[in-house]
Amino acid sequence: MSRIVRFTKMHGLGNDYIYVDTSLYPIKDPSATSIKWSNRHKGIGADGLVLIGKSPVADFSMHIFNADGSEAMMCGNASRCIGKYVYDNALTKKNVITLETLSGIKRLMLHVSGNRVERVTVDMGIPSFCNSRQVATIDGCLLNKDFKVNGVTYCGTFVCMGNPHLVIFVEDVESVPLAYVGPQLENHPLFPQKTNVEFAGIEPDGSVRMRVWERGSGITQACGTGACATAFAAIATGKTPNRVLIRMDGGDLEIYRDHTDKHIYMSGSAENVFDGTIELDE
Repeated sequence: MSRIVRFTKMHGLGNDYIYVDTSLYPIKDPSATSIKWSNRHKGIGADGLVLIGKSPVADFSMHIFNADGSEAMMCGNASRCIGKYVYDNALTKKNVITLETLSGIKRLMLHVSGNRVERVTVDMGIPSFCNSRQVATIDGCLLNKDFKVNGVTYCGTFVCMGNPHLVIFVEDVESVPLAYVGPQLENHPLFPQKTNVEFAGIEPDGSVRMRVWERGSGITQACGTGACATAFAAIATGKTPNRVLIRMDGGDLEIYRDHTDKHIYMSGSAENVFDGTIELDE
């Protein structure tokens, strides 16, 4: 038996997902569906599947399934896209909305021009350098510490944005063999839940160049939580001021750490690619 599902493909700086309003089109097996639809040769093609739903504690809920079928806790780029989706499709008239995610409730500030959202600022909460469930060290922390992978020494900093991130500052970001070392670091024994991996370098103008290997998706054009984790590590170690531009393959994000509430705020674009329908076998 099959039925037709309407979807929207969107991207935040090239980090593309398939978005489905589950109040209209429930997905019984999102993991398998994400694997099938994310295939760039035999499916729609995306970094994963994002389900937009109702929430008893927020305006909307978000569930993210990576291209490999694993469920992600949070995605900054996807959260910005949801802000645009719900406003542009008249599901809300609010300029500030709340979004329930597996890493907590996020607050989205929608920057509207005419009747369309141009940019979204997301309150990403307070990051942490420690999480005993995500880092297998004695104290559950990893701050500027050396460790080896296949004989190569890396100096890394762990940042928890709800989901795990390993940030490594290097002199030459472009020369990093990300496709080779990314999966090795993602699956390193130090990270029981696996980890996202960011290689970053400070540019002459004070911005930060970042490349990312996303847990469950591989190399992507951009990662919102990864940009926040990188900025937090750079700010906390004095490499940058409290407001920093993170430059990724897909574009730039402005990250700001507020002195008062200690929260990280992420601001950037969200774009529609196309709307479509697809047959879903059940």
